[in-house]
Amino acid sequence: MTDFETLLPLLAIAAGAGVFGGILAGLLGVGGGIVIVPALYLALSAAGMDPAITMQVAVGTSLATIVFTSLSSGYGHYKRGAIDMDLLRLWAPSLLVGVVIGAALGGYVSGYILIAVFAVVAAVVALDMIFRPTKDDPEPRGFSKLIWAALGTVTGALSAMMGIGGGTIGVPLLNFLGYDIRRAVGTSAAIGFIIGLPGAVVYIFTGLGVEGLPPFSFGYVNLVAAAVIIPLTTSFAHVGVKLAHSIPRRALRLAFGAFLMLTSARMFFDLYRSLLINA
Repeated sequence: MTDFETLLPLLAIAAGAGVFGGILAGLLGVGGGIVIVPALYLALSAAGMDPAITMQVAVGTSLATIVFTSLSSGYGHYKRGAIDMDLLRLWAPSLLVGVVIGAALGGYVSGYILIAVFAVVAAVVALDMIFRPTKDDPEPRGFSKLIWAALGTVTGALSAMMGIGGGTIGVPLLNFLGYDIRRAVGTSAAIGFIIGLPGAVVYIFTGLGVEGLPPFSFGYVNLVAAAVIIPLTTSFAHVGVKLAHSIPRRALRLAFGAFLMLTSARMFFDLYRSLLINA
């Protein structure tokens, strides 16, 4: 298969993921990775790429795009006062520690394990967002700084392993801990930058010298796909921000949960199919 034949389906799907991922990044504070990772995974699989490294490329490329998407989405929420800057300052060091751990593990463990982690976490989060009652006047719970730091480390590690910006973990976690859903979305959108930048760097270095990568890859980051996705996600993130601050809180939570459930189901199906083929 030529380089062009490999890249054509990747670029087409990347463009669609960029638009949809950008809207969801602003709407749900997820950084777009929850769309971009499975989209790139499917595109690379369709191009006949080795399944053993397909997920790593999808995750690494997604983290690189999240650096820019989170800046665009986070700024939109910041202008509306929906970011908890104190929490960002508290969480930043522990998030960085978690990201390095998660990205290092993600660069070396089996791609099938990454798919399983992605699918399980997405399903658990979806069920929580759909079925847990919404409080009319939520208040953040009081925890020690040590506990908040531990939660930040876990959020960073899981997000880096899954190639997401922190919103998939951060939004339901902060909402569960008493944050208003819009404030949870806004804060998680800003967290994406802290997760995306170091995560992408680690995936670049762990992927250097790996054989079978798609054309124009820098480690596990595909530069062509990133170049297509970034302008679209940063542009359409503003559309999502406007939607997040105009629709009812309950509708926002249900939208988040339903999308995660569909994504999880798709990833479980792909995992089952891959294991069946290789059995």
